Amino acid sequence: MTGMLARSLVVVAMLAPGANAGAATADPGWPCVQRKVPQLSLGQVWNGPDLPPSAKDWSNDSSVSALVEDVSARRLPLGDAQKKIRDFAASLPAEQLAPKMAMLVQGMFDHMDAERSHVISGISRYAHRQLEMAADLRKQASDVDALRTKPGADQDEVERRTDQLNFATRIFTERAQSLTYVCDVPTIIEQRLYQLAKTVSETLAAKK
Repeated sequence: MTGMLARSLVVVAMLAPGANAGAATADPGWPCVQRKVPQLSLGQVWNGPDLPPSAKDWSNDSSVSALVEDVSARRLPLGDAQKKIRDFAASLPAEQLAPKMAMLVQGMFDHMDAERSHVISGISRYAHRQLEMAADLRKQASDVDALRTKPGADQDEVERRTDQLNFATRIFTERAQSLTYVCDVPTIIEQRLYQLAKTVSETLAAKK
């Protein structure tokens, strides 16, 4: 077996989804070290008073729903999003502060939890494809190795097949590296949601 082919096999073994995943997940196909939690609970990110049932109508309030869209977007720096929340609170009449901010919390939770769940589903699909690619790469590597040891093997064919395997392995490796970054996204969303909800709580406390 050539050195390049051997390295290809090592890469496949090391980077296949689940090879380095944390033991904290019950899903053997989950590729991330981070524990898989498909959905959050409001209590994980909100430590303020219980939200009234009317908070669930947040999407019917154009000002609240627009703010939810704005502050949930990760392209908006967290500090700017927090300022938008404080400015929104400052613009409200006293009697509207509590109900509007309750709707804002519910809206941010609904919106960002759904986004987070969508990302997790995408990671699972991506990981499944990686498993398929890993299985195919292992077969290709075995076939190339068998071809190399075959008496009278066509060396040009061996070289061509080895080049194909090395190229496919590079693609697999790049995808695995991208997956490592994507695995952080659900945690990033959760942390942002917590910080935004905390800003609401602090803003309400300052108004008392």
